[in-house]
Amino acid sequence: MENKFAFLYTEEGERLPEIPWNIYPRPQMRRDSFFCLNGKWKLFISGEENEITVPFAPESLLSGVNKRIGKKKDIYYKKNFSLPVGFVRGKVLLHFGAVDQIARVKFNGKCVGKHEGGYAPFSFDVTELLREKNTVEVFVRDELHTGILPYGKQCEKRGGMWYTPVTGIWQTVWLESVPDEYITKLKIETGANFADITAFGVSEGEVSLKTPEGERKFPLEAGRAHVEIENPQMWSPESPYLYEFTVRAGKDEVSSYFALRTLEIKEVGGIARLLLNGKPYFFHGLLDQGYYSDGIFTPAAPELYEKDIMVMKKLGFNMLRKHIKIEPEQFYYDCDRLGMVVFQDMVNNSDYSFLRDTALPTVGVKKMDDRNMHKNPKSRAAFEKAMEETVEGLSNHPCICYWTIFNEGWGQFESEKMYHKLKALDSTRFIDTASGWFTGAQSDVESLHVYFKPVKMEAGEKPVVLSEFGGYSYKPEGHVFNVKETYGYRFFKEREAFEEALLKLYREEIIPLVAKGLCAAVYTQVSDVEDETNGLLSYDRKVLKVSVEPMREIAAAIYAEMEK
Repeated sequence: MENKFAFLYTEEGERLPEIPWNIYPRPQMRRDSFFCLNGKWKLFISGEENEITVPFAPESLLSGVNKRIGKKKDIYYKKNFSLPVGFVRGKVLLHFGAVDQIARVKFNGKCVGKHEGGYAPFSFDVTELLREKNTVEVFVRDELHTGILPYGKQCEKRGGMWYTPVTGIWQTVWLESVPDEYITKLKIETGANFADITAFGVSEGEVSLKTPEGERKFPLEAGRAHVEIENPQMWSPESPYLYEFTVRAGKDEVSSYFALRTLEIKEVGGIARLLLNGKPYFFHGLLDQGYYSDGIFTPAAPELYEKDIMVMKKLGFNMLRKHIKIEPEQFYYDCDRLGMVVFQDMVNNSDYSFLRDTALPTVGVKKMDDRNMHKNPKSRAAFEKAMEETVEGLSNHPCICYWTIFNEGWGQFESEKMYHKLKALDSTRFIDTASGWFTGAQSDVESLHVYFKPVKMEAGEKPVVLSEFGGYSYKPEGHVFNVKETYGYRFFKEREAFEEALLKLYREEIIPLVAKGLCAAVYTQVSDVEDETNGLLSYDRKVLKVSVEPMREIAAAIYAEMEK
């Protein structure tokens, strides 16, 4: 029996604002034009009218609907609004942060476009259709049952390591006004002492950069500016310095930022290591699935990303592995500014087989020829498209240091080809081709998952990353989603026993491996998710299951070993 009481992640007694998530949703390309369409919309499910709070999926408590949509059902959103006087200063763009999975959009009765895929932003020019009073309609179809489009941990029959699916709008809907000629996109490429900034959609202009020594200006020529940095300040979790800049081109102006940091693989003391800013660095991290007890895919407020990040930093962690989910840009901005490395997964699609993807690897089958796995050309094409969108959408964020293509064989196919495709898209970050198993293709790291036996490893030709381990389960009374079913890899009834076992795991198995070549470790996980109760935080984020000081001592010991 699942608990149905609301786990509001906001403070006790605090209510959601009338317009939730009413903040500028694109931190790396900011304009002064922003009109938020979040808040109350009409939602029709099989013709039945509901009132929904956007940007929360209808399956969530925060949406006000709290209904499962189910297989093969279409839903339909509608909102009426008027723009404030003076908002229109040229073109008007209608933006969607993400809609799961297929969205067809009408504006004032006319279809303006369609988008497929539940994790990427999209937009439409609605300038010619504007009126004094406007109507936006979104027709949504969720085809989770086909497995064609990326879906992550969503499952029609939730339970265990599979979670409640979401449908429809789950990120901010908003409008902005731009000049007739405007900057459509920024691409930022950095090195140890420079940044190359490309502004798409414009040609000539200027980049104004803030530095500790004062403001500096650089010409934008043919849409590109090369910025040299004197006395560069490097970005790291310990010192997350960001350089802020503004691009001005014609009548358009956008603000953004970049950071300087380098990533390399080198042999140090006879062992292959991951280097950050020229030095061996241990990435001490946690699996972060990005699920919330009241909003499922979407936390109640954007500030709650910062809360999660800062709790994990307080415990001594410097990295989060964002697990087969793409977050709103606010999450990555918070990691950029607060100093939290992100290991970013691509989102899986296609089918999952317990025998092939879990049982056989558990007993030792870790290699498999994947050229003939998941052969459906539509699902392969959808995965490649989503991978391209992920890199294009997130690659400006300095916090992201590592891409994972496939996790535990889920949806895996032609991994050698996918490695080279991703390397062509982004050659600046580490690539984990097959996290856990079904190795054989080229990869920058050797990636291990260890749950049911002691953690052991030997140094090899590649840096060794323990990309999942632990998963110890403890259920704090009154703070669990499912009071009967429990999922985890080792079980504890008392907090003290849970913490003692966790600390022992780090002291006896993880810390000794740093000297042997272990470069990163990802404990499962940040928070409980539904039946899966192996988080350091409860699902409602109200209970921290471990003590701060012992965890900080573990982190200090890991970093001291790396310093040696």
